[in-house]
Amino acid sequence: MGSLNIYLAFNGNCETAFQHYKKVFGGEFMTHMTFGEMPDGPPLPEESKNLLMHVSLPIKGNVLMGCDMPTSMPPATIGNNFNISVNVDSEAEGDKIFSGLSEGGKVTMPMQKTFWSPYFGMFTDQFGIQWMVGIDGGPLEK
Repeated sequence: MGSLNIYLAFNGNCETAFQHYKKVFGGEFMTHMTFGEMPDGPPLPEESKNLLMHVSLPIKGNVLMGCDMPTSMPPATIGNNFNISVNVDSEAEGDKIFSGLSEGGKVTMPMQKTFWSPYFGMFTDQFGIQWMVGIDGGPLEK
């Protein structure tokens, strides 16, 4: 079987979001292409040419991918039916990731010890994406 990765859709702020994610996680983009850079693509409205058609950032053995919705498509709807979960190896790493990603967002659960994780927290980032950061190893992980 191949891998399972997360693909996010944005309404014009994919570049800003992924530059932020890159700053927090480090690494380099595997792919970064605007709609205007597509070879042999369909004619596009001028306002869609600088939107991201595809971006991918490797994170901890997975790939976070995203795109902007061009103006010719229905807008992306941010929902509450998913979270991106990041497993970390230490409280220090958890604090770094949590602090960086939650900057400008809304913390729903600060980093803390829980019955399911030695250290865990939740927030919605400044782009409306819900995240969970934690260390594996609580009773639910056994």
